[in-house]
Amino acid sequence: MTDTLLENVSALAKQMQGLARRAHAEYSREVDAVLLDGSRDPRRIERLLDGILDFCFDTETLQLYKKLCRHYFAIDPAATAEYIYAYREMWDSEQKKEPPPSVKKHVRKAVQKARPPEAKKPRGKKGSTAHSKHTPLREEGA
Repeated sequence: MTDTLLENVSALAKQMQGLARRAHAEYSREVDAVLLDGSRDPRRIERLLDGILDFCFDTETLQLYKKLCRHYFAIDPAATAEYIYAYREMWDSEQKKEPPPSVKKHVRKAVQKARPPEAKKPRGKKGSTAHSKHTPLREEGA
């Protein structure tokens, strides 16, 4: 590399760090407001996550992203998992195609808790077609 190229890249890296610090300061206020308000507005939270993701090369901004993901997980675990994968795809050097089993387990549990309970269906004995212990209706005239 020539000295000029090295100087240009170095100057660009410094500018990126400065921009990341400014972004962290701005997003930090917004994230703190979301957490303080206990906001459950997915559009607001996702807009912040989308913007913060671009600056996750900065460790402080990454911590901010994680903090907001933890908050959002209680609201929409599936969407939060997508944001975690987006981070991994963009910034993680050790990309994995599948999430670890522990992440799958937590997402599955959270999604199940978020669903309304289904009406329980009566179960008969295995191989039996009867679903009820009630006697069948008698035919008229019998």
